Amino acid sequence: MNNLKKIGMTALAASLVSTSVFAGELTVTGEASMLYENYTTTGVAATDDNDKYFSQGNNIYFTGGGELENGMTVAVSFELDDGANGATSSSLSVWDNHSVTVSSDSLGSFTLAGHGGSSAQSALDTTAAGDIWDNFDGVSAVATTAKLNSSKDGNNIMKYTLPAMIDGVSASVSYQAGGNIDAGAASSTAYGVTYKGVEGLTLSYGYGEDNTTKADEREVTTMAAAYAYGPLTVSYTETENDATAVADQTLTSYSVTYTVSENLSVKYGNEEFDNQASGQVVDPEYTSISAAYTSGGMTITAGMQTAENANGLVADKDVDYNYLGLSFAF
Repeated sequence: MNNLKKIGMTALAASLVSTSVFAGELTVTGEASMLYENYTTTGVAATDDNDKYFSQGNNIYFTGGGELENGMTVAVSFELDDGANGATSSSLSVWDNHSVTVSSDSLGSFTLAGHGGSSAQSALDTTAAGDIWDNFDGVSAVATTAKLNSSKDGNNIMKYTLPAMIDGVSASVSYQAGGNIDAGAASSTAYGVTYKGVEGLTLSYGYGEDNTTKADEREVTTMAAAYAYGPLTVSYTETENDATAVADQTLTSYSVTYTVSENLSVKYGNEEFDNQASGQVVDPEYTSISAAYTSGGMTITAGMQTAENANGLVADKDVDYNYLGLSFAF
């Protein structure tokens, strides 16, 4: 991690109110990864397929800010990602997620995400097993119906995180303005609450809307629970999507993680996707076995995942996914 001191960092403060010069700090962090993937498709009405890929990731994060004379703290965050937005020839295409946060201990924090923000609900809807379904979304053997919808998030979303008022309880709300109201769009709100008042126990509940399209309004709820006892952690999540125009969805998941040592952990996960889409014949089920070894900022991961009844349109169409990854944080 590199810290670059910058005196006179007033551009953001001047955009909010007229203020005097103050000292700020710019922090630069990053991550890089290399990944090998192998997909194999078998079953009824499936052409046996064996697709192999190499891929890599490279992300640099810039976070700058400091404390104003009135006690408020301001922070600006930018992500530099060569794969962002399709990486066109535009010099701006490499800039990915970015946000501005204003906070204090007594008032909590306000964050406006210009790109890549999450709602208070979508910040909680990662499944216990780690969103296995998402690794199969877009695979040729998997129908587009096998995709979980969430509440409205993404660009130009405001999130407010309440200050700590009750030990072990954190809460946040979010608001997405909606865009062109005349075209039928409407604002979307969300909230999320997490409780950690008992040692080893984490409970979360989130609710969010997606009112982007008048004819396709959605309400999404997420419930999550995790309990850690010694080296063993057991987790459960359930997300339900109720919609007016598209099919209702329910995604349930559980996982068991065993920490072998401070460096090595193994995990088993399961997800079941109940999608009421037209033509959906069977419910896809996903399983995963993985291991991760971390040492000095380097992590080696390996795993095997299976999607049974992968496309939801015909039984016994399965996809196996094996991967080996190497990642670095600096």
